[in-house]
Amino acid sequence: MKTTNKNIAICGVVALLAAVGTAMSYGAGSSESISVPHGYTTLVFDDEFNETGAPDTTKWNYEEGYIRNGEIQYYTKGLNARCEEGCLIIEARNDSVEIDGTVCPVTSASLVTKGLHDWKYGYVEVRARINGFRGSWPAIWMMPATSEYGEWPRSGEIDIMEHVGYAPENIHFAAHSERYNHMRGVQNNHVQPAPEAVGEFHTYALRWTPASLTWLYDGKECYTLNKEDKADWTSWPFDKEFYLILNLAVGGGWGGQQGVDLAGLPCTFEVDYVRVFQ
Repeated sequence: MKTTNKNIAICGVVALLAAVGTAMSYGAGSSESISVPHGYTTLVFDDEFNETGAPDTTKWNYEEGYIRNGEIQYYTKGLNARCEEGCLIIEARNDSVEIDGTVCPVTSASLVTKGLHDWKYGYVEVRARINGFRGSWPAIWMMPATSEYGEWPRSGEIDIMEHVGYAPENIHFAAHSERYNHMRGVQNNHVQPAPEAVGEFHTYALRWTPASLTWLYDGKECYTLNKEDKADWTSWPFDKEFYLILNLAVGGGWGGQQGVDLAGLPCTFEVDYVRVFQ
């Protein structure tokens, strides 16, 4: 068949459209195109937080109460989280709110996809801004949808980003399992120097495969944990579905190691977007 310049031009346009199509999302509520990371094809979850007011209840649930680690904040359902100007704002306050007849001196929020969305393997990316003080403990992390290997740490935990306000120059990555966890004094973790992190938006990402976990900061690979040869569930429980958590804690076993300066409240943890690719 004879090929004309017109045919070449048409083929070029078709190829360009196809290439663009692979880099665009079908993200709910998002009018912008989203680049798909290399090696992935599908955006399976995203929240751009473009609405105003309460976060999307089809994507997020709340933890409620005094949950863990001896933290001093009470996690409220909806009082401390809002969408505003394209961001999710999680705000910790020293506000002495009365809840069910009890005064809770410090409140904050922890949003979870538990019961709504969970994933096994993929690329999780969150763009967020840390605003810290002595006692703050914001985190982006994942927990197992079902504890098939048993309660923590047997079924695992993946910390995509943690930050403690008394050490503002660092961010932390970690993965906990029965064999490797801080309670035993042996854990798989990495301290990443990031003095610029506080007060500015940055991307925090996890590349999760059957054989490895890789943490990225602003697109740069910083730490990789490889599955050991002949590993079993005690060191590698990361072969089940996990859900995502965004929270701002105050005090607790790690965040409060050097005390809590309540003068630092109110404090916010701001999330521009959450995206999960497979």
